[in-house]
Amino acid sequence: MKNGALCKFMQEKLDDWYRDYHNNTCDENLNECCELMELSSKVQGQLISILNAISREGGQYAGVEILKNRFLPMLGSCFATPSSMMSPDTSLLKESLGKDRRIRELASSHEQEVQKLESQLLSTRLELGELKKELSEAHLELQDTKTKSATTLLATEDEIMQLKSELSRSRSTSPTRHRSRSPSPQFRTSESPTVAMLTNSSRHARLVSRFNDIYANERLDAQNLLRRYIDDLEMVQRILFIATTESFHAAKTAFRQFKLRVRKSLSPTHSGPESVEDTVIDYIVRNLDLYDVQASVSDVIRAMNVNPKISFPPEVDFILISSFIREVCRVAFAMQTLDAPLDIAFSSDGELYSESKYRRSYDSDYTAPLVVYHVWPALIENDSVLVKGEVVTKRGALWSPGKCRSRSCSPVRSRSASPCCNVASRSRSRSPSPLRRSGTPRL
Repeated sequence: MKNGALCKFMQEKLDDWYRDYHNNTCDENLNECCELMELSSKVQGQLISILNAISREGGQYAGVEILKNRFLPMLGSCFATPSSMMSPDTSLLKESLGKDRRIRELASSHEQEVQKLESQLLSTRLELGELKKELSEAHLELQDTKTKSATTLLATEDEIMQLKSELSRSRSTSPTRHRSRSPSPQFRTSESPTVAMLTNSSRHARLVSRFNDIYANERLDAQNLLRRYIDDLEMVQRILFIATTESFHAAKTAFRQFKLRVRKSLSPTHSGPESVEDTVIDYIVRNLDLYDVQASVSDVIRAMNVNPKISFPPEVDFILISSFIREVCRVAFAMQTLDAPLDIAFSSDGELYSESKYRRSYDSDYTAPLVVYHVWPALIENDSVLVKGEVVTKRGALWSPGKCRSRSCSPVRSRSASPCCNVASRSRSRSPSPLRRSGTPRL
């Protein structure tokens, strides 16, 4: 369709629409308007093509002022919209912006509430940790109090036994009944033994029994506690064995230092019939509660933290087994007051298995001649084994470090097990005490 015909056709359409506008329906008027807009767009397209051709004919800068002064304002007026026509859209835009603002405010408030709850949760966890720590300290203080009470009771019983023995000896040597009724306040003579001597046999039996109880009870409690954090049973048993040996070492060191201090304090004023050494041991037996066991526990944990044989997760702290270490230190310290002192046997991985010194663990290879690692030390007295230790023996385990440890999946031992007491190997001059055979209460 040529340009003139198109413009004539548009004029006719516009006249017809103007004449029939009030008779048409809304849809018909919209269709008429859309057709006129389509025809107008075609005309505008043709006019823009003509404008482009004219601009090219005038050169690069011809017609710039006319385009700036007439065409650009015309374009601006075409795209401009009356304010009355923009109000609905503006209200919708404002409503949308208001909704976005409210959503952002709600999200911000929600984030603040979440942060507040997280901070409260963190503070609650810290308070819970403090309460657990206080509870653990209270439990340790309670154990100390129980131990001190038991030690005081033991010292009182020993004094009563001493008084009875000396009173009986005094009555048997008294020439008259009147003199026996009013004994001299000076009970001790040149032949009277000390409390440590009188109670040595009962203390010996009680400490050996306590050593067995620690193996059968406290050790398994500590083992079950560590298994919550360490899956490898072999590593757990190595940790407890090293804790036991380090506890004996720390307790013996503390005993030597405590003994030197007591000797230094008692030597200037000592005047009794007993020797200074007997007096010192007697004082220590009467005052076992003066032993600073917490210092020994700290020394043991410090030594275990640098032991190259132990590998454990970083979240595991050896303070978890401080109760076990504390009991072993107490028993080891008290064993040094005996005549003769008790100690644990020297041990090393790869040593030759000894039937008189150890017994094999239930999952060991009973034909293997060498010890892979130790579970519990042997208790000795004057180089004689009193209580057998427990070891693990396996063939080829020491020569294949890349092999998976077979103990890591082994079940936990039952509480009924206890190390075998090798009484036959003892070389003691006196006969076993009845308390040794029947068992004694714990310290």
